[in-house]
This record gives sequence, C-alpha cells and structure tokens, in this order.
Amino acid sequence: MAKKSVATLQTGSKRLAKAIKMVKSPKTGAYTFVESIMDPDKVSDWLKKK
Repeated sequence: MAKKSVATLQTGSKRLAKAIKMVKSPKTGAYTFVESIMDPDKVSDWLKKK
C-alpha cells in the first residue's frame, strides 16, 4: 500500500507542488520515499505511476 502526501509551494509567480510517495522495494520489502517537485496539474498522474 502506498502512502501519498502533497504540499503546495509558491515561489514568486510559479506554483509548484512537492509530492512524496512511499514505494515498497521488490528485493528487500523495505519502504522508501520518493520525492518530486512539479506542476500541481501533474501530481495525480505521477502518483498513479509505479
């Protein structure tokens, strides 16, 4: 099960979102966190990808 978190960042005139996704490693079974800063419109597509 993946845990999702999204924070909205605003720098000057640009609006950005920082998305954090928890991903399970297939080799060890441990969870790692993957972070990305992107346009808020692309967050849901990024979270759906594996």
